[in-house]
Amino acid sequence: MLNYLPVILSVSCFCSVHAQAVKKPARITQKISNGWTFTKDKYSGGNPAATQWQQVNVPHTWNSKDVMDDTPGYYRNACWYRKTISIEKSFRNKQVFLYFEGANQETEVFVNGQKAGGHIGGYTGFCIPISPFLVFDGRGNSNEIVVRVDNSFNENIPPLTADFTFYGGIYRDVFLIATNDVHFSLTDQASTGIYISTPQVAAGKAGIHVKGSVVNNAPTEREIQVLSSVIDRQGKKVASIESAITVHANETKVFEQDGSDKVVRPTLWSPENPYLYTVTTTLKDVLTGELLDESNHTIGFRWFNFDADKGFSLNGKSYKLVGTSRHQDYQAMGNAVPDKLAMKDVELVKQMGGNFLRVAHYPQDPVVLETCDRLGILASVEIPIVNEITESEPFYNNCRNMQMEMIRQNYNHPSVIIWCYMNEILLKPHFNDDKQRQQLYFNNITKLAMELDSITRKEDPYRYTMIANHADLKRYKDAKLIDIPMLAGWNLYSGWYGSKMEEFPAFLDRFHTEFPNKPLLVTEYGADADPRIRSAHPVRFDKSVEYTTQFHQYYLTEMLKRPFVAAAMVWNLADFNSETRNETMPHINNKGLLTWDRKPKDPYYLYQAMLLKTPFIKILPSSGKHRVGIADSAMNSCKQLVQVASNLDSLLITINDKPFSKNKVVNGLCEWTLPFRDGNNRIRVAGSSRGTLYTDTLTFMVKLYPYQLSGQAAFKQMNILLGAERYFIDDKGTEWMPSQDYRKGAWGSIGGRAFKIANNNRLPYGTDKNIAGTNNDPIYQTQQIGIEQYRFDVPDGNYELQLQFAELLGNSTWPLPYNLTDTTGGKEKISSRIFNVYVNGKLILGNFNMASGYGIATAILKKATIAVSNKDGITIEFRAVDGEAVLNALQIKKLD
Repeated sequence: MLNYLPVILSVSCFCSVHAQAVKKPARITQKISNGWTFTKDKYSGGNPAATQWQQVNVPHTWNSKDVMDDTPGYYRNACWYRKTISIEKSFRNKQVFLYFEGANQETEVFVNGQKAGGHIGGYTGFCIPISPFLVFDGRGNSNEIVVRVDNSFNENIPPLTADFTFYGGIYRDVFLIATNDVHFSLTDQASTGIYISTPQVAAGKAGIHVKGSVVNNAPTEREIQVLSSVIDRQGKKVASIESAITVHANETKVFEQDGSDKVVRPTLWSPENPYLYTVTTTLKDVLTGELLDESNHTIGFRWFNFDADKGFSLNGKSYKLVGTSRHQDYQAMGNAVPDKLAMKDVELVKQMGGNFLRVAHYPQDPVVLETCDRLGILASVEIPIVNEITESEPFYNNCRNMQMEMIRQNYNHPSVIIWCYMNEILLKPHFNDDKQRQQLYFNNITKLAMELDSITRKEDPYRYTMIANHADLKRYKDAKLIDIPMLAGWNLYSGWYGSKMEEFPAFLDRFHTEFPNKPLLVTEYGADADPRIRSAHPVRFDKSVEYTTQFHQYYLTEMLKRPFVAAAMVWNLADFNSETRNETMPHINNKGLLTWDRKPKDPYYLYQAMLLKTPFIKILPSSGKHRVGIADSAMNSCKQLVQVASNLDSLLITINDKPFSKNKVVNGLCEWTLPFRDGNNRIRVAGSSRGTLYTDTLTFMVKLYPYQLSGQAAFKQMNILLGAERYFIDDKGTEWMPSQDYRKGAWGSIGGRAFKIANNNRLPYGTDKNIAGTNNDPIYQTQQIGIEQYRFDVPDGNYELQLQFAELLGNSTWPLPYNLTDTTGGKEKISSRIFNVYVNGKLILGNFNMASGYGIATAILKKATIAVSNKDGITIEFRAVDGEAVLNALQIKKLD
């Protein structure tokens, strides 16, 4: 973290670099992230030995594991951290601070048993002065730091609710900072105390404006020289501004420096050339010449504009802003993510061909915007006012403070062009049964939005303001929330939460017609893609990678057609934890272009194909080279879809060294239906651009089941999903395929129909409940109801049958709480199910009642072995006792 804490870390980095040349650095910064102890026990500051402590390092969260178990909820309460630090005796004459980059969400800091300070809010940094509490007694100078962190729900602290997890802990780095008595303020909303703007920028010249706060903790007045120097990438000073100020004892003095037209022929900052200058600002004692403090910031010279018809322009050049949003958590780490992984996320946006990052739904680790600056990724940042508000002055005041902290801590980043302060704020309206009271609630939201927008424009007149709305245009229009910010952001999910993709471009056109003077940004769009699920017939909400790829192709194509759509922000860069979610991968929002551990999915490569300027070609799928299928009746092969992401005009595909066909690339994708044989199938695609040949190869390992099972002595195993039209790879790498109707000499079901929740217009089949007792939920989330038989016309021999069951009805209502379109919903109709199961006439399950015996949405596995002789095959018979018999999945293995 040391190299990337905005300003504070820049300063320490500069000082450490020159430590050998400067005997007494103006400021000392030390990371103190290692060697902490942690407890969930109540700790009153008494005997530490009476408390159960465990060794930890920060970043740390106490929710990295419990957010993924089958027990609803996760630990939200107060926990304690403790560390003993040795303070140098030279610090006796210093001002000493603890700087926390982030702790969620209420924090109290104690030094040597005394409360030194605290902070409300989980996503911005805070700085605690600790000099009055330190001990310099000559006995090792040990000082105890104790930090209480509480992530409990608090109705006065946003976010109140959201589709992400509110991890607790000191989940970012912590620093000890020592300054001279005269120093740049560290307690001005935990900023660096220096704010640099570039109000006039042109190709020929540019100016800077420096504003800052200087603190004098000395008992006497000081005459101070303030010098700001602009240094280019080669280390050459290109401009400087000097001023003198008088700072009285125990005073904080604000200074301003105007450097209009100081920089001649600046190199402009852009996505193609993110050129950064360094502004070094120093404080020197006028009388002695002593360096008192020094701060370094990187800046970029650029100008930008949003236009309601033409979209976005930077430095006079039109750009379509395309990128992603980002949540900060990572598999097995929660939100306690090291800097290198946060930087890697931004690099993945760049490698995708993106030029924008929505830092959502909260300010993130300082390294994120530092990396955006360095790579040329434009950005928006927001505070976590999500879904709803509390109508209280403490809530409003916390919102104001969060907005101020966000702006001041991130003010100097050239990548930041938008400040946002609300997301889908009308998604969960209060007082639905009292329309008059509800209108007052809406009015209070509008009032808060107006206040936050006013604060933002006053704090930073050079950037744009925005609210991200969900798809209810009338509701936001009536609440006048479209009129308040400078930009209108829309989170749109037609074809996912909404039923038809075609509603998406219709919404864009409607908004532009009704609000012709308001710039439009699509701040969210996406569809869940469980990387374990594939489909030959993708449909909405089947969670297949194929449907999601189709979704993104359609959305991006429609936005590229419309110049008035300024930005396209994919939701989300990577899968992330949302503990309250169920679905095929419980607790995970699968809308990421990357998996939770940052492995690309197919849509990521689609974006590379549609955005990159250099030739690109990639055979899909991105995950899993294994396929399973059934040979057709005429040939020993199975026809399956193959997609290739590319920006070339056309591609020739070869299968097993035989040319197949040359097809056109359409909107980033080229498709073929290829005949796969059993075993390895080598695929090669080739295309040319400007006389250069580009290729990609991939070998698919295909398990091909024969059209007929009878007489197939080589038969070994088959894994079948019932009531599903999708393929699934489980956590052991086993491929599961959809069932079929029974055909003589083969296999399949007799009787029944796919399970579907009545009156549910979202799920095409099955349920999205969390199935307890398994990590392979899709095996149990679909089923055949009313099934009469399942038959396998297998050769003689010994076999093991595994039958998978789960009761899918009960214990919940729908729709999803984060459904952005249909919020009417309904209640599941529960039916009794008791049945007997026979295998070749032998009873193996009698009066089988899933609900009473095992509970709702619980994985049930039943095994049976059977000897097949006389070419009888296997017949599984289901006889209903009460209601209808069901079967979710089954597996058959030959034992000899």
